[in-house]
Amino acid sequence: MKKLTILCVLLGLVISGCEDELTIFPEDSLSEPTFFQTEVDFEQAVNGAYVPLRSIINGAGSGPSGPYLAEMHSDNTYFARNPAFGATEQQEDIADFSIPSDNGITANVHVTNQYVQDYEIIARANQILTTIDKAEFDATAKNNLKGQALFLRAYAYFELVRYFGSVPLHLTPVVAREDAALPLSTEEELYTQIISDSQEAIGLLPPKSEQEAGRVTSGAARTLLANVYIVRQQWAEAETQLRAIVDSNEYMLMPDYADAFSGTTDNKNNMESVFEIQFKEGPEGLNGTFLYNFLPRNITAEEVGGITGTSNPQPLNGEGNNIPTPDIIAAYEEGDLREDASIQYVTISQSFWKDGVYPIIKKYVEPHSLHNNHGMNWPVYRYSEVLLFLAEALEEQGESGEAAIYLNQVRNRAGLDDATGDLGEAIFNERRVELAFENKRWFDLVRTGRAIDVITAYGNRIKANPLDYYYPEGTEPRGNAFTNISLLYALPASESSLNPNF
Repeated sequence: MKKLTILCVLLGLVISGCEDELTIFPEDSLSEPTFFQTEVDFEQAVNGAYVPLRSIINGAGSGPSGPYLAEMHSDNTYFARNPAFGATEQQEDIADFSIPSDNGITANVHVTNQYVQDYEIIARANQILTTIDKAEFDATAKNNLKGQALFLRAYAYFELVRYFGSVPLHLTPVVAREDAALPLSTEEELYTQIISDSQEAIGLLPPKSEQEAGRVTSGAARTLLANVYIVRQQWAEAETQLRAIVDSNEYMLMPDYADAFSGTTDNKNNMESVFEIQFKEGPEGLNGTFLYNFLPRNITAEEVGGITGTSNPQPLNGEGNNIPTPDIIAAYEEGDLREDASIQYVTISQSFWKDGVYPIIKKYVEPHSLHNNHGMNWPVYRYSEVLLFLAEALEEQGESGEAAIYLNQVRNRAGLDDATGDLGEAIFNERRVELAFENKRWFDLVRTGRAIDVITAYGNRIKANPLDYYYPEGTEPRGNAFTNISLLYALPASESSLNPNF
């Protein structure tokens, strides 16, 4: 089925809505001539285009690809070894920078899931964008829906180009098997399309104050475009977009860092939120499960319940993932309020490691009713990142004085004094702790040219002191650990039989 991803997604385009505040529609299967006609049709189709974002964070049956590929594939988080459990190489290979590849392809399931889910977004967006201009309904509503589809396509391609470099560029629906076998487009071609889609989306989308909660906005599209410019080191262009966001007065920092995250329903899509992936606790199938993938093992039902507050806690075995490393813990300055808001410590009685006291990611811990069914949203862009992006763009252009103003807004909210010393390094370090566990660290290491050096040193620390990195006494990293440190992931092997170009 994965080999026919792009073909198959067109058959299931009309599916559940993308978040708790959007209208929820039943899954169906309708054809283009009978379906893509009315505003309601396109609203349902756009809702469907958001859905794979949840799978990227929750995991498509095998764990969350996004947090594994962008966070655990860095020095921020690692896996919690359970020597009594086997068959965990898929996650370990990502954390250990030892993913097997051959001729530019890999069988790693999490790499495949990321690729598949991003192309599901693209396929659904393409179907919308190909048909919406011919439909007759209110122009303002049409622009809004078209802008959302453009944003989602741009965001999916932005993920793909950063993970894989060159991938096929599909801009129209795939209706036959041979249509799926496009050649790999260059990074420059991909970025050109991402920029074009983002720019068009900005002009079509309403601001946050006029948009339905949970849907992307002109501010989200500007942030995405600025992120692209930052990666490409187009500092002046990034500054233009970021100033427009700041000057819009649509966003503010939450007074308390801990309140920036979704927590309860009342706090979702708050004034600091630029865009977040929507989850809803309950039976509709819109719930989150990612927290449970981030807990160390083996953990008893009572210990799970102590963390989650559920009425029916279940024990968890296997291997924990996305466990904060000693490195990220040490990165917090003395008095940084974000440390206690981001990391908490739990005791696992059946653990094989030391005394079983592990750090876990606290910003995603929120009491909920039922096991493996929570409603915390996942932050994609927050206003604090806009401020840090703007500080970086200004500092790179020699405007250190103004850059420090935006950096210090973020620091002061965290209870810290103004930054001192090298401003560029201060901004880079600030991003690490401000955006910890939000899938930013690996991308930051790559785009700043630090990835190979930082990860090599990190791997050496793990191999020299495995007990510090959640290895039980007497165990050590596998022989292939940190032997394949590369800037890009290999393409999925399961897709290579569909496309002979890779």
